[in-house]
Amino acid sequence: MSTALVLIDLQQGLFAQGHPALESIAERLNRLIASASAAAVPVIAVYHQAAGTAFVPGEAPWQWLAQIPLPDGVIRVDKTTPDSFLRTSLQHELAARGITRLVVAGYASEFCIDTTVRSAAAHGYAVDLVADGHLTHNKPHADFTQIIAHENATLSAIKSFGVTIRAVPAAEVRWDVEA
Repeated sequence: MSTALVLIDLQQGLFAQGHPALESIAERLNRLIASASAAAVPVIAVYHQAAGTAFVPGEAPWQWLAQIPLPDGVIRVDKTTPDSFLRTSLQHELAARGITRLVVAGYASEFCIDTTVRSAAAHGYAVDLVADGHLTHNKPHADFTQIIAHENATLSAIKSFGVTIRAVPAAEVRWDVEA
């Protein structure tokens, strides 16, 4: 199997004020995690951390969301920037498992999801962005649904990296697709 499921920043502190789409996202991601685990697809949980903030390993805001429990054997990657590859163990974890394709979901659509998808493509990975499996909060210039739609359209339109980036609904993610 050459695919991994990469879940980004689904941490308590990012949802302390709640989110209107969290329940539906959690349901979809829980089904995706279960299907990945059943197919022996590695699940990677990327945790944001930053000294001097609430995102300190072990502290409540840093903890993974209880609504999206991680499976046994999850691979944890710690990051300090929006890029899940920059100064992290992600590239090593993927290379050690022969991964060539990533299925990406999580938070925040316009920051860590966008940056990681672009970085993954720059590193030569095909990417399936879970179109209904990433989210963000409303911003002054756009509500979260507009931002998600923008990211799905923009990222899947990028061809210059030489790998495929697709926005795929969670129900259509397949683990047996080769990059």
